[in-house]
Amino acid sequence: MCRKHTYIFIGFTNEEQGEVGSRFYVRQMSKDQVAATDAMVNLDTLGLGPAEMWVSHSDKRLNGVLAYVASQLHAPVGGVNVEQVGSTDAEQFAERKIPRITIHSLTQETFNARIIHTSKDKFSAVRLDDYYQTYRLLAAYVAFLDQFARPPVASTSH
Repeated sequence: MCRKHTYIFIGFTNEEQGEVGSRFYVRQMSKDQVAATDAMVNLDTLGLGPAEMWVSHSDKRLNGVLAYVASQLHAPVGGVNVEQVGSTDAEQFAERKIPRITIHSLTQETFNARIIHTSKDKFSAVRLDDYYQTYRLLAAYVAFLDQFARPPVASTSH
């Protein structure tokens, strides 16, 4: 199967200080780049439990596709809104009308355990089985989006 779209994987810096990296990236995007961007798939705090969608801060179509792919894989995925935790790098993309989805593993239980942004925030907190299931889901999700998203926009630059 041949890939139809271009994917850019970015690790943004300083999310906790006001999404500095993502804010800079999105602001420097040209109108053509924004028009050619089909979606922002934000991965945040994975591996503390099964995959979750931040439903209230994600595109309904992208949520639906993720739920469909999860059902086909018999992989767990739920919806947990995490406004009480803060914001996320995906919000900058929404301001430019780019559909976005945030996939995370926070639940009330993991939030109450005070893992993120504390001395407990280390590799030993990662539940490797959940992390692997999330990886499987995300790999299938991106492949599905590639096949069924709108056709790529032809580049106008040479």
